[in-house]
Amino acid sequence: MEMKKRLTLELRNKKPGEVKELVLDNCRSDDGKIVGLSSDFENLEFLSMININLLSVSNLPKLNKLRKLELSDNRISGGLEVLAERTPNLTHLNLSGNKIKDINTLEPLKKLPNLHSLDLFNCEVTMLINYRESVFTLLPQLTYLDGFDADDQEAPDSDPEADGDGLEDEYENGEEGEEEDDDDEEDDLDEEVIDDEEDEDDDLEGEEEEDGVDDEEEDEEEDGEEDEEDEADDDLPRGEKRKRNLEDEGEEDPEDEEDDEDD
Repeated sequence: MEMKKRLTLELRNKKPGEVKELVLDNCRSDDGKIVGLSSDFENLEFLSMININLLSVSNLPKLNKLRKLELSDNRISGGLEVLAERTPNLTHLNLSGNKIKDINTLEPLKKLPNLHSLDLFNCEVTMLINYRESVFTLLPQLTYLDGFDADDQEAPDSDPEADGDGLEDEYENGEEGEEEDDDDEEDDLDEEVIDDEEDEDDDLEGEEEEDGVDDEEEDEEEDGEEDEEDEADDDLPRGEKRKRNLEDEGEEDPEDEEDDEDD
């Protein structure tokens, strides 16, 4: 995609003056030069133009508030005096993977008093003897070169100045907050499911207890009825009681048989 079209897409109907961060990585520059970018981006603090086949930064507009500039994986070999003139408040500069061969090429950066971090990974200049000592001597305002200070102490992972006044950190914190909210929602759902399962178990236990009570009551009622029948039998005269028992067992009374024979 051409740089102008990419720039239009990145604006997303915003005015240039409203933009603080601009990423134009992997688009196509025009003859190795910056196009479409103007001084109207007066509040721009972070600009990334990684791998856009840049040969020169001569067309970079005046950006007084720019603090971090990403220019890695291009073909820049010099002309860095433009940065001193047009980005006077630059604090972080990444020139990794460019065509910088000599320490003297970096001399214009002496005019950037706020430059604290410089990256030159995969540039030929890093192969020079005493490369690190020479750069720190040339640019005394530097704190970190290729991620380490003069005492070989690594730069901290998060540096507010490196992130355009914490703009990237705010974005990351927003994402973490959303993830925490999602985790909280999932925990709430799990608790609701557990509560529902416990309620169902309680209901089942209640129903089983009620069934047990009903069965006991039915058994008691049947036992009561049998006891009443036994008591009623006890109240009958002896002959009637015997007769009734024989009837229950399906036998006939001998006296009835004798009567039948007399007849």
